[in-house]
This record gives sequence, C-alpha cells and structure tokens, in this order.
Amino acid sequence: MPESGTDVSGTPVGIVAGGGLLPGLVAEACRTVGRRCFVLGLAGQADQSACGLEPDAWVRLGASEELLGILREAAVETVVLAGHVRRPSLAELRPDARALRVLARAARFALGDDGLLRAIVDEFEREGFRIVGADSLVDELLAPPGLWSKQEPDEQDEIDIARGVVVARALGAIDVGQAAVIQGGHVLAVEAAEGTAEMVQRAGKQRRGGSGGVLVKVAKPDQERRVDLPTIGPDTVTEVAAAGLAGIAVEAGSVLVIRREEVIERADAHGLFVLGRRIDD
Repeated sequence: MPESGTDVSGTPVGIVAGGGLLPGLVAEACRTVGRRCFVLGLAGQADQSACGLEPDAWVRLGASEELLGILREAAVETVVLAGHVRRPSLAELRPDARALRVLARAARFALGDDGLLRAIVDEFEREGFRIVGADSLVDELLAPPGLWSKQEPDEQDEIDIARGVVVARALGAIDVGQAAVIQGGHVLAVEAAEGTAEMVQRAGKQRRGGSGGVLVKVAKPDQERRVDLPTIGPDTVTEVAAAGLAGIAVEAGSVLVIRREEVIERADAHGLFVLGRRIDD
C-alpha cells in the first residue's frame, strides 16, 4: 500500500480492516490507481499476516468515538468496511456511549447482522463519511455467472443448488445467515453465528454416504450491499473439499470472490465444481 505521505491526488480512502484477505486487496487496488489509503485495523479482528499490510492505526471495535476521530484526523472522506468481523460479547466489546447508541438503533432490527451493519453505516453517514463497497474499488471481485471449474454439477447437484438457494434466501430474510449445505435434497447445515467455515465442517460430519453435497451462498433479500456481502475464497474450496462435498454455487453479482483464479485452481485440483448462478427474485 502507498505510504501515508505519498503525493497522490484526492483524499485517502479509509479502509476499516477486519479479518481475512479483503482489506489487503482493497489497499492494493488503491495503490494500483495511485490513490492513497489509510488502513484502520480493528484490534482482535484484522489479521496483518493474512491481508499483507500494516495498518496505519489500530482501534478497539467498541471505541466508536476514537474510530471516527482517527478517520477525521487522517482526512478520510470515503470509507470501505472490508473483511469479516467476529461478533464479540457485550463484555468484550466494551462499547462507548456512541456505540451504545448504535446498538440501540440496531435493536429495531432485532440485532441481526444486517440490522447492526445498517445502523453502523447510518452512523458513519451521519458523521459525513461516504461508505462504498469493496467491489467498487476492486475489479472483478463480484462472482460472474457461469461455470468456472472443469468439473460440472450433475443432475442431483443441480437439484441441491436449487434447494440451497431457497433455504439460504429464507435464512437471509430473517437476517440469520447467507449459506446452506445440501446433499440429496437434505439440509445438512445452515449458516448462523459460527460462520461459513465451521458450518461446512459441521456439514461434513452430517454428510450421508455416497457422493454429492453443495455449499450454496447467496445475498440476503434486502442486503446492505456496501458491507457484508457473502464471500468465498481459496480457503473455502479447501474446507469444502475436506468436508467431502461436490462443489460450490454462489449468487452471481452478489457474492465476493477473493482471488478467483486461485479458487478455480484449487477447485480443479480437488475435482470440485464452482459456479455463479443468477437468482431471480
């Protein structure tokens, strides 16, 4: 990423960095186009070794006043919330007064993930920041339609994909999760607070004899598209293979794919199918 003092045009993009590879990809995209960025790592969430960058500053997740103050001091106007954030307990969060107000507003949405994120985005916008999605800065981040892998889904896989879309969309409608694992028409697991990786592991333990089993990931029906779009990456492929599943199907245009070329390479190495599927509401 460019150094804070690099002489480039425009105000810096503020990257509020959670876990995983996405913050590093956003910073690299800024560097490629000569745009400064200011990376604010969330303590206990951002993984410096995974995303390959050193944050310019760190802040505790519940310290909302400090977080906003750091971004203002860095002259940030546009903010990207990048990377996954493990939801802490209230005791671990230790929210300041502003964070408590955000939580109170989110309670109107029953404190589901999407409701909480909407309240957070609203707070940023109240303070004059412009929130943009990571996909607006990183080319080809959204899943394209079609088959990406050499392996193709068979007839039962297609049935399971259709079933998985229905199940995952139903979960999203009540702001619970964005993914499900289906085998032979049976729901092996659905995503909740534990996240996709642990859900896939659980599905592997529930998997029945024979072949098949599909991980399906879709956006929530009323998804706040600037934050928390469902995501897959190379590790997802490895986890699906370890669980003995046949492949992955994601909603084209609404799921982020981290390092898509590596995703395809790993899928082909494991003999899995990976595809993007348009979903009609």
